[in-house]
Amino acid sequence: MDRVEAMSILLHAVEAGSLSKASRKLGLPLATVSRKVSELEAHLNTTLFTRSAKGLVPTPAGHSFITAAKAILELVNEAERTASGEYTAPKGDLAVTAPTLFGRLHVLPVLKDFLSAYPEVAVGLELTDRIAHFVDDQVDVALRIGDLPDSALTAIRLGSVRRVVCASPDYFAQHGSPATPDDLQHRPAITFESVSAPGVWRFHSGGIGIDAVLRSRLSVNTTDAAIDAAIAGMGLARANSYQVVDHVRRGALALALETFEPPPRPVNLVYNSHARLPLKLRAFIDFATPRLRDRLKAAAL
Repeated sequence: MDRVEAMSILLHAVEAGSLSKASRKLGLPLATVSRKVSELEAHLNTTLFTRSAKGLVPTPAGHSFITAAKAILELVNEAERTASGEYTAPKGDLAVTAPTLFGRLHVLPVLKDFLSAYPEVAVGLELTDRIAHFVDDQVDVALRIGDLPDSALTAIRLGSVRRVVCASPDYFAQHGSPATPDDLQHRPAITFESVSAPGVWRFHSGGIGIDAVLRSRLSVNTTDAAIDAAIAGMGLARANSYQVVDHVRRGALALALETFEPPPRPVNLVYNSHARLPLKLRAFIDFATPRLRDRLKAAAL
């Protein structure tokens, strides 16, 4: 039995919540995944997890083994990086994650130039609006928007973005521009909640938070859709400033309630600096940091 492979499969199964999901993620037959985990349990002479309606639930022995397995696999990965020369020249695979629209608009252009400058580095870019876990998702560096929780990760401040309310000029001509957050309850809005549930947007005035209840006429599940609907005059929308800056500059959208905006949200480049940094990661941080800062400045409203 290849214990390193079995540990890796086990961790994927626990993360995915089921053996079948792990098999799909790994591209392995379900029978193979099940057999590897069973062989590992037989080798340890213990049960590592139980199955429930909520998925795989680690046993007490499983919790201990999973923690140790994560540490062991990290040491193995570190040894492989050292042996492959990642600490002598920028090369190898680099896993980057970023919010979907920010990644499309700003990270991809930077990656294009980075890959040209470092031909021996290959980048896997995951665009997702969920928070990726550095260990479980095997992430090297992440672009994150918003306040960061306390953690052992290192954050480099790139800039900030505003949370703005916007609509088309035709919309404002028809409905007028809201003067205060209270005015929103009388105007059609585009939200990310069900149209049957009242939407709430938070504003600030004099350091005090204000919750405004909206009259949602359209509910969507992506920011792109909300912005397109706002441009079409279907209601007020809320977005990060970098998401609408081009539409505002060309006159397709206009801003409202700017004096009631919450504080700008920080944008950070986040990575784990406690381990020795591979040169591919150091190269990316040094390359991307000034370029992303410049792009955020250029995209400011």
